Amino acid sequence: MTDKLTVALLFGGRSSEHSISCATAGGVLAAIDRSRYDVIPIGITRDGAFVLEADDPAHFALGSSAAELPVVTDNGSRVHWPESSLDRTLRVVDAPGAAARVLGSVDLVFPILHGPYGEDGTIQGLLELLGLPFVGSGVLASALGMDKHFTKTVFQQASLPVAPWRTITAADWAEAPGMAYAALAELGLPAFVKPARAGSSVGVSRVTDPAELVRAMETALAEDDKVLIEAGLVGRELEVAVLQGRPGEPSRASVAGEVLVTGRDFYDFDAKYLGAAGIELVCPAALTPAELAEMQRMAIRAFDAIDGAGLARVDFFLTDTGWVINEINTMPGFTPISMFPTCWLQSGYTYPALIDELISVALARRGVPARDPLPA
Repeated sequence: MTDKLTVALLFGGRSSEHSISCATAGGVLAAIDRSRYDVIPIGITRDGAFVLEADDPAHFALGSSAAELPVVTDNGSRVHWPESSLDRTLRVVDAPGAAARVLGSVDLVFPILHGPYGEDGTIQGLLELLGLPFVGSGVLASALGMDKHFTKTVFQQASLPVAPWRTITAADWAEAPGMAYAALAELGLPAFVKPARAGSSVGVSRVTDPAELVRAMETALAEDDKVLIEAGLVGRELEVAVLQGRPGEPSRASVAGEVLVTGRDFYDFDAKYLGAAGIELVCPAALTPAELAEMQRMAIRAFDAIDGAGLARVDFFLTDTGWVINEINTMPGFTPISMFPTCWLQSGYTYPALIDELISVALARRGVPARDPLPA
């Protein structure tokens, strides 16, 4: 195959992680091999409109504060998806009342969306309905990975260790708040209160006193109507990246990275994306060969347990009593400095080669012959 493939890069979205998705798009736009791929950048506004965005990585750069986070703005254009599974033609109306023009026939969609309405199976369902190949997990795995309650339930069924938790709904909190206080007493302090369906530490609070529970619940319920109260664990915070293999090949896990918390309560949004002090990311993490092998084995088991596809990042605690899985991310942060690409860089994949591998695996899973890989 010598012809270039057309990739629709899909980013932004309606979730609170909109800007992180845009920053990821900037990284991919800058790194994707243009000799192999034509790229159609499609932004989703916070209101859910599909717009044709600028093919300009600098437009989506992260600033140093929340006021400088990149966003998809409604420029008046509207991208139209194919009319059926028999067609792969994308069209755009550049302005209200204008005639539609053809953008091209898309070979693959790369949905780099985080959070609800993107990472949770909704976009994946649309793409499955249209018969468009795409990078990443399908409807079921995306939905399971997004919902921490059901992720933990599936992991328990697969005999994978998770932190003790209780789930409290908005109705529970309104009608019987004592349930949350009882859960806190049972799980002990400190505890974490987090939305069931959000990522990037959005809406997460560390609770060290029962008096803090009201504020923590309000913060979490602002993101989702279902909240987890989770036992705080003492241990090392470690992460490993997973890549699905081609048909007939096993999934692979990277070396591990470690989050060293030195001056913050936990690895929050500001530390992850705005360069706030108090966090150090180390990759590769200092683990024995046996520890790394066990972590990699468990990460692949977790990926398989939710029927994952494409890629994932699995987060762990290494405690005095052993490994505990914190969560799995089916579309992890993918900026050039994020842990997922960093772990693979230390495992032999450059950022452009990693993008190429994800595209190649997705196409191979759809029966498209593999291309020669980019040099690592």
